[in-house]
Amino acid sequence: MEEKRQALLDGALRVFARDGYARASIDDIAREAGVSTRTLYNHFGSKAGLFEAVIQASAARVARSQIAMMERQLSAVTDLDADLVAFGKALLASRADHPEHFALIRQIRADQHHIPRPAIERWQEAGPLRVRSALARYLSRLGEQGLLRLEDPDRAAVHLLALIATAVEPFAATPLSEEDVDAAIAAAVRVFLRGYGGEAGAGS
Repeated sequence: MEEKRQALLDGALRVFARDGYARASIDDIAREAGVSTRTLYNHFGSKAGLFEAVIQASAARVARSQIAMMERQLSAVTDLDADLVAFGKALLASRADHPEHFALIRQIRADQHHIPRPAIERWQEAGPLRVRSALARYLSRLGEQGLLRLEDPDRAAVHLLALIATAVEPFAATPLSEEDVDAAIAAAVRVFLRGYGGEAGAGS
């Protein structure tokens, strides 16, 4: 039963990521998932219910992946600047591992006025808020080590994630070279450390 439900969610994710919420039809989703529309309604009740289940499951999967990446990148920081740059690169690279999810997020941002509010809330709770909270915990540890100056680790996590994301977004229509991505992330980290760098990390 769980495998069947996941297959339905995967098929719906592909359609919602391609067409957006407003334009996606239950008929198209049923064809993509290889089931009848009745099966979809029996499992999820409505298009809104299906979308909410899709975004929650997809966001949770991406969050698990990104939090595991944080463990690899930030659990033993030895060079604050270099390790934060490596984290930023890994965070951006993770988007390539989940193309349909991030295509869906772009659809949500473009179509948010047509998307039921509960679906937006489930997405935030299952994905971005979990990732932000996990990053705040790692930054708090760095603060305890004197590497960062933090009054509010959660706010610092918001700032770091925003700096990394916006470092490359202005060039989204034109793929950047690896060297340009590295330079953009390094600049974002420098800005972050100018605001949050601690005494112990000043020479790193």
